[in-house]
Formats: sequence, structure tokens, C-alpha cells
Amino acid sequence: ESKAANASTKEINIQWYIPPLAKPSNDTETKVLLLYAYNTKPVKISNIKIFSSMSTFSGHLWIPLARIISLRKKLSTLKQQVEMLIPSSISLFSASEPTSFFEQSETLEGIPSKEPKMNVAKVHLDEKTQEMAKRCLSEVKALLSVVPALSVPLTEIPFDVTLQSIASLEDMFDPANGCVITEESLFDWIISLFC
Repeated sequence: ESKAANASTKEINIQWYIPPLAKPSNDTETKVLLLYAYNTKPVKISNIKIFSSMSTFSGHLWIPLARIISLRKKLSTLKQQVEMLIPSSISLFSASEPTSFFEQSETLEGIPSKEPKMNVAKVHLDEKTQEMAKRCLSEVKALLSVVPALSVPLTEIPFDVTLQSIASLEDMFDPANGCVITEESLFDWIISLFC
């Protein structure tokens, strides 16, 4: 019961693992193991011994550590570029956050604070940022594809670009942490790469 899990929406859970001994044979470069699990429908697991679902999947991929580090730097640069394209009139955080000093004081004193929500509005990309995004996403596609050699570069961006979606991708390729991805169009694209 203590190991039960719930997922009320579709989500991908990502974890990275650097095994101390179990490395793929015949490889000279350091590789890390990407562990993933996702559900395509809401899931409630109350007993892990008898759980069976047609909508829950898991898998793993060996990925060169140097490529992950390189890609994460590119995604970080892309996120900064996307942040600059968000109009200054639109707040990066949700409009429901307190705006005045007094409202902030009341929030801090009386109610446990919620983490601010990152902007989920679609961002209009300029040509330079669009090309940068295509290069980054082509590299993501090549790393996650079952047959990387057959992966062709992207000619269009396969999901709605928001600050949240780019931040989620950056988090996904942080080997020191895991992440959960729930954004619908990003979720669908990543799942298509795992299949």
C-alpha cells in the first residue's frame, strides 16, 4: 500500500542512472541509463502485486553522457532565448499570484504558498530562435529514437513552444535529477519517439 501510485493525467516520469558496474559492453564512452515510464490514461495503483494495465509503459535507453551535457547546454540557451521573446507585459508567473506588498504579506502569513506556475502561453518564435529550436529538437529526437541512424532532422517544431515546455525539456536532460512531463503536445511528441 505504501508503494501505491496515482496519475490523474497523462504523464512521463524520467530518471537517470549511472550504473557503477553494469555498463554496456564494447563501449569506450561513458553512457548513462535513461529510465522512463508513462501512462496514456489516468492510473491508480493500489496493489503493486496484482497491477496490470494496458495504458502504462516503461523502458530504458543507454545515452552517451557527453551528448546529454551538450544538449542540456543548448536547451538552456534556447530557454533563455524563449524567455526574451515573451512580451514584458505578460508575467512569467500566473496572474493569480499576489501583486501588492500587503497581499504578499497576507499570503506568507496565512496560507501555505504555492509554487508559481510558469508561463504556458504559446510563444511566437523569431526565425533565429525557430532554427535553434529545430536543431535542439532534432538532437532530442536522435537521442531518444529507437533507431537513431534513421532519425532525420526536423523541418518543423512538433509541439507548441511555451516557456514551460522548453523548461521541461531542459529538466528532462539533467542527469542529476528526474522530471515529470505533463504538457499534452510535448508528451505526445516524446511518446512518439519512444515507440
